[in-house]
Amino acid sequence: MFKCNTVWNKLAPLARASSSLCLQNARKSVLRHGRRLDMVQKAQMSSGPTGGENTLYYVLVGATFLGAGVYTYRTLSGDKERYKERIIEIASRPKQEPQATEAVAEVVAESKEDVAAPLESIPEPSPEPVISEPVAEEPTSTEPSVEEPPVTEAIVESPEAEPVAEAPITEPAVEEPVTEPIVESSIPEPIVEAPVTELIVASVAESVIEVPVTEPVEEAPAVLQSEEPLAPVVESETEPTPVIIAEHVPEASSVSESAADPEPASAAVPLEPTAAHLDVPEHAPYLLIGGGTASFAAARSIRARDPGARVLIVTEESEHPYMRPPLSKELWFSDDPKVTETLHFKQWNGKERSIYFQPPSFYISPADLAKVENGGVAVLTGRKVVHMDVRENKVKLSDGAEISYEKCLIATGGVPRNLQVIERAGQEVKKRTTLFRKIEDFRSLEKISREVKSITIIGGGFLGSELACAMGRRSADPGLEVIQMFPEKGNMGKVLPEYLSNWTTEKVRKEGVNVIPDALVKNVSYKNDQLEIKLKDGRVVKTDHIVAAVGLEPSVELAKSGGLEVDSDFGGYRVNAELQARSNIWVAGDAACFYDIRLGRRRVEHHDHAVVSGRLAGENMTGANKPYWHQSMFWSDLGPDVGYEAIGIVDSSLPTVGVFAKATAKDTPKAATEQSGTGIRSESETEEVAGAFKAGTAAPPPPIQQKEDYGKGVIFYLRDKVVVGIVLWNVFNRMPIARKIIKDGEEHTDLNEVAKLFNIHED
Repeated sequence: MFKCNTVWNKLAPLARASSSLCLQNARKSVLRHGRRLDMVQKAQMSSGPTGGENTLYYVLVGATFLGAGVYTYRTLSGDKERYKERIIEIASRPKQEPQATEAVAEVVAESKEDVAAPLESIPEPSPEPVISEPVAEEPTSTEPSVEEPPVTEAIVESPEAEPVAEAPITEPAVEEPVTEPIVESSIPEPIVEAPVTELIVASVAESVIEVPVTEPVEEAPAVLQSEEPLAPVVESETEPTPVIIAEHVPEASSVSESAADPEPASAAVPLEPTAAHLDVPEHAPYLLIGGGTASFAAARSIRARDPGARVLIVTEESEHPYMRPPLSKELWFSDDPKVTETLHFKQWNGKERSIYFQPPSFYISPADLAKVENGGVAVLTGRKVVHMDVRENKVKLSDGAEISYEKCLIATGGVPRNLQVIERAGQEVKKRTTLFRKIEDFRSLEKISREVKSITIIGGGFLGSELACAMGRRSADPGLEVIQMFPEKGNMGKVLPEYLSNWTTEKVRKEGVNVIPDALVKNVSYKNDQLEIKLKDGRVVKTDHIVAAVGLEPSVELAKSGGLEVDSDFGGYRVNAELQARSNIWVAGDAACFYDIRLGRRRVEHHDHAVVSGRLAGENMTGANKPYWHQSMFWSDLGPDVGYEAIGIVDSSLPTVGVFAKATAKDTPKAATEQSGTGIRSESETEEVAGAFKAGTAAPPPPIQQKEDYGKGVIFYLRDKVVVGIVLWNVFNRMPIARKIIKDGEEHTDLNEVAKLFNIHED
């Protein structure tokens, strides 16, 4: 074909010139009314032999057709050869259907006639003589026996096996030198065909007999190395797939078994659920992720609006939902030596209660969630949700189980932060550091406080100050030294005004705590069986144990898999006014970053916010569609005598105005709980609307005289002359009034008149 192209490239210009002259002469003849067109004779386009350039044109065209014919012939011949090779390859594959086997046999027989001497086909065997029996008894046979009793077998041998082939063959049909053994990864099974028995001999390039042999084989135990490999065809009338059993080569048994049964048996056996998944329901109409206060409040709200609801709470902890505030408050003042086991405590009013919201009998088993007639609340403990599929409405647990849902609440809370210097200090320091958050943290720290001689609390916020006061009161009996250090100038320095923070610091010191303000930790090390804390100003503090109370980091691990937005400023999942993050997904508690209609976007880490946001999320999950406008409050108690409640933005960097009065015996946390009947003050709160009032229009008040003893009072936090936060210092059960002041958002000229609304001057 290449030569034809070369000739064409050389003669094409001449052909085009010749054809052009012929056409021109034809046109001239027609115009002159010639009777006929003698194109060849009249053209006279060459002075050479007769015909001239027209002869070259004819030769060129003929050569083109000839070349095309040769190319077509070779192409078709090559396609035929490739087709035959493909058919032979198919013949070597396992489990051929009878119709396909017949076609393959015919094509293979034709190919044998083209490339080798014709072989005489073996006549159909009679039922009495079986050809394979004498071969199987020969010790020198290279073929394994096929153990299938009712099957008539045709054993394919090389041309030297005259007794089997019964044909006078003096030399092999195809003989090609083989220098290397041919190894194939697959092990084809014999082809099933009925009822005709044929002897098929293939070339080396076509197939390789891949059955175990009695002789040792190198590199591939299951491949027979032979100069004349054959493609055996086994005929069967009863069983479609004979099984080849290799008894002489132990090392090839696994390969032979895989060839006989290419599909593993395990694939056909359905996987049964493990014992760890037996208690995990496949579906939960209401799925609550997290076992804290927000989840329980949501579950209670869902059941209140939908009495037949089936609610599943999944928590990483091993406990049922419980209250966290008593872990750093009342539990430390209990006289019961078994308080770590019972987790019962006495409130300031003397009443005893459990830390758990409900007893275990309140909940149903997760495995029975779908069976209970009227629904209920089930708690799946010790499991963590590690992945969310929001499109399929499914979650994946840490043990691999999956749960589908219709409505989902994320109330994962947060994890305690740790200092970087402690993280880098090594294992000895980490083992002697507590990050206080859960029940097991309380149990562990309570035990440690009875065994060591010194405990240092790092942090001057709510948790650090509460633990310091609680452990300080217990330090006198066992001889325990309690140290509290923080970078601020006083306790609660980020929340309270400086004068009140200093007063609080002195109050904590009176409880038996060694308070170290302005302390920036530089390094922590373990030396001589003690922890050595180095501060940036050069001071060194030695202690036996450290409690890190430096804040909370919201748990947003599901944001990536769930496609949820995380707020870059405050952290947590961003939600809309209805606490909804996505369709069918709500967020409540510490992990929710919500929009406050008065104070802007916020994230709150307090018990009351968990209760209110969880309750509202549960209502919205049942179709309430209510916006979150509630101003959550928080409180802290420094023992039974000093406590405060706060609402809004309480930041010591804002301008503050404080109005104080002399305290009485009723102005203590203990008296407040006696009046309300509960130690968790957010539970006694109502949504009552405070009475309307008019702010005074008098002149600005004179500077407030700060007293050494701040018995009770109200601290207003201002932003652009508008009250955005209020702290009620030893003033209790007045939160609805404070909430209304912030909600109104008015500018007040006389905050003394506003303070009178809280009745702080009453005896």
